[in-house]
Amino acid sequence: MWWMMNEGGGHYCSKKSDDICGDVCGQESSRLSMSRIRCILRGIDFKTYIFVFVMIPTCIFGVYLHGQKISYFLRPLWESPPKPFHDIPHYYHENVSMETLCKLHGWGIREFPRRVYDAVLFSNEVDILTLRWQELYPYITQFVLLESNSTFTGIPKPMVFASNRDQFKFVEPRLTYGTIGGRFKKGENPFVEEALQRVALDQLLKIAGITDDDLLIMSDVDEIPSRHTINLLRWCDDIPQVLHLRLKNYLYSFEFLVDNNSWRASVHRYQTGKTRYAHYRQSDEILADAGWHCSFCFRHISEFIFKMKAYSHNDRVRFSHYLNPKRIQRVICKGADLFDMLPEEYTFKEIIGKMGPIPHSYSAVHLPSFLLENADKYKFLLPGNCMRESG
Repeated sequence: MWWMMNEGGGHYCSKKSDDICGDVCGQESSRLSMSRIRCILRGIDFKTYIFVFVMIPTCIFGVYLHGQKISYFLRPLWESPPKPFHDIPHYYHENVSMETLCKLHGWGIREFPRRVYDAVLFSNEVDILTLRWQELYPYITQFVLLESNSTFTGIPKPMVFASNRDQFKFVEPRLTYGTIGGRFKKGENPFVEEALQRVALDQLLKIAGITDDDLLIMSDVDEIPSRHTINLLRWCDDIPQVLHLRLKNYLYSFEFLVDNNSWRASVHRYQTGKTRYAHYRQSDEILADAGWHCSFCFRHISEFIFKMKAYSHNDRVRFSHYLNPKRIQRVICKGADLFDMLPEEYTFKEIIGKMGPIPHSYSAVHLPSFLLENADKYKFLLPGNCMRESG
């Protein structure tokens, strides 16, 4: 009968078909012949071809190029914002007595100031270190600096501070300098090497003579507390055991003010056996308007390239052209992001509000005094001077 399978075990074609499909209908279903593929392809219209062979590869390539941006933009969906700090208002005027300033903060006044230790891990930031130490010089008991012959990412580096030590003769009588050999384990999480260097810095602080209730500044070289902030904390009694410092956050120079939300710098009343040098949140208390954070504030393009490859977030260099000197110079003058990233924020409002280049600022008010006193030498850090030296 016509509705039954033929004696050879063939399959009935329930629909009319052309010659090709007719041939296919007589094939075993488990065998995928070229004719079957041709039959399938003939049933796909031109728009589907465009989608399959053009749009899908384009989308995949777009995700490859901008996947990091997509991830950061969707951050509010997969990560909650951290617990807010308790902001302590900061009172200061050069003509107001220290007793009055301490009282305004709710603190008492001491009979004599605490000793202050400023401890940093050093990589290659000679200019910023100079500004930092000149700013803090009047109130620091001991400057403590640790240098390694390795970056956090396991790249060998010269001992930059050692070769430029003559520039820092003004702190030499109060300097405790130490070195540490790198392990050069490429591919390891950079934060492992960073943590080991911070442990070594703890030991160097003991060599420097720190004791209980001395003040210890924990911050990166480019996180600079203002001079009057440290003077306030060394004179006032009953200040918090651990106090974070809210710094004005700049990028490339003091021309590009990002926000006022840099918080990692902190000041500790030292406790033997308890205080550990770290660069993460250690308290809920933060003092407002306490200094400046000038990130990637370098004189030479080569210094930008070095840091991009050397610091703990070197995975952000996703493409080799990010390290092109001409591109870096364009990005600096534009106030854009070296890694072509979206803002690291926790709400869509903040992400969208900070998208695009940082607006230019033309204010050079309330900056480190040494910077303004030596404006010719450090003009690359001042508004209107975005061009960097090529060396």
